[in-house]
Amino acid sequence: MHCAEAAPARGWLALLCASRLLQAMVVTAYSGVLPFMMADWHMTAAQAGSIQSAWHVGYMSSLFAVGLLADRYGPHRVFLIGSAISACSALAFAAFAHDHLSALLLYGLAGLCAGASYTPGLQLLARNAEPAVRGRAMGLFLGSASMGYALSLAVVAAFSHALHWRFGLLAAAGCTFAGALLTVPALRRMRPPAPPAGAGTPPREGTWHALAETVRDKPAMAGNWAYAFHCWELMALWAWLPAYLVASAGGAAPWQGAGIALAAFAHLVSVFGSIGGGAASDRFGRARIMMAATLMSLCMSFAFGWMWTWPLWLLAAMAAIYNLLAIADSSVYSTALADVVAPHRLGVAYSVRSVMGFGAGALSPWVFGLVLDWGQTRFGFGSTYSWVAAWSSVGLGALLGPWMIVRFGRLERARRAR
Repeated sequence: MHCAEAAPARGWLALLCASRLLQAMVVTAYSGVLPFMMADWHMTAAQAGSIQSAWHVGYMSSLFAVGLLADRYGPHRVFLIGSAISACSALAFAAFAHDHLSALLLYGLAGLCAGASYTPGLQLLARNAEPAVRGRAMGLFLGSASMGYALSLAVVAAFSHALHWRFGLLAAAGCTFAGALLTVPALRRMRPPAPPAGAGTPPREGTWHALAETVRDKPAMAGNWAYAFHCWELMALWAWLPAYLVASAGGAAPWQGAGIALAAFAHLVSVFGSIGGGAASDRFGRARIMMAATLMSLCMSFAFGWMWTWPLWLLAAMAAIYNLLAIADSSVYSTALADVVAPHRLGVAYSVRSVMGFGAGALSPWVFGLVLDWGQTRFGFGSTYSWVAAWSSVGLGALLGPWMIVRFGRLERARRAR
C-alpha cells in the first residue's frame, strides 16, 4: 500500500504521542476531583457517576462523528481542527462547572469535543506505521494516553492538596492546549493525505453504504463487541479508582491527595500494559493477547472489592496490576480492526466501534454508582460488601468479552485462509 510513497519523517510518532498525552489529561481530571466535588456539592455516588457517564456519552458521539468526518475530509484536517475545539471545551468545564448539573453538561460537552485526538489519530497511525510494527505503534499511542491520565491525576492531587481542586482542572485544561499545538509539527512529519478517489485509489463509498458494509463485516463486528465489553470494565475502573483508594484510606484530608496520587501511579504502570500488549500482539497474534488480558482483568474485577480493608500500599499495588491488565488489550482492538477493515472504510469502522465501546463505557460508571449507593444503604458506608457489589458489576458487564474474542479469532483465521 505504501511502497510507492515516501516514508514519514523522523519524529512523527513521538510528536503524535506527545500530543495525545497532553490532550488526554482532561479524561481523568474529573476522576481526580470526584471525591472533593462529592463533598463540596453534596452529591450521591450515582450523581457523581453520572457526570463521568456524561463524558462518555459525549465522547462516544464525538468518536462516531469524527470517524465519518475523517473518512470524508481526511484525518489530517479533522485531527488539527478538532484538537483546537477540544481544548476550548476542556477549559470551559474547568472554569465554569459549579454544581452537579453544570458539571454534567460541561463535562459532557468536553467529551463531545474530545474525539478528534483519538479516532483520526488511529487512522493516521494506520497510514504511517507499517503492518509489521503497527501493534507496537498503537501501543505507544494508547500508552501515551495512559501517561496523560496519570499526569492529570498527579497534577490534580498536587493542586488539591496545596490550593484547591479547581486549579488542578485548569492546569489539565491548559495541557490540552499544548497538545493541540503539537498537532501541527506532528502532521508535517507524516505522509501527506491519501490521494482523492480517481487517482489510483478505490472510489469513495457513501456513508450509509460504508456503515452497512461495516455492520455486515463479521470479523470486524466480533472485534467491536469484544471492545464494548472491554470498555464497560475499563471506563468504570478509571472513573472510580481514585474514589475507592481515597475511601479505603479513610477519606481524611491528609489521605485524599495520597489516594489520588496512588491512582495516578496505577495509570502510569498501565503505560507498560498498552505498549507490551501491542508489541506482543505483533508477535503472538491479536486474539491470543486479547483473550489473555481479558481473562486476567476479569479476575481482578471480581476480586478488587474484597481488597477494601487491605493496607493502602498493597491495595495501590493491586490497583496498578488491575490497570495494567485492563488496558493491555486496548491497543490490540484498534490494531485488529485496522488489520481486517479496508483503509477507505476504517474511519467508519472506528465510528461504529466507538458507539459500541463508549456506549457501554458511558453506562458502567453510573451503574457502579447505583450499586454502590444500594450497597451502602444496605450494608453501611464502611462495609466491604458495598464495594464488592460495585466492583462485581464491573466484572459482570464484561463477562461476554471472552466469547466474542473467540469468535473474532475464528472469523479472522477463516478470512485469511480464503
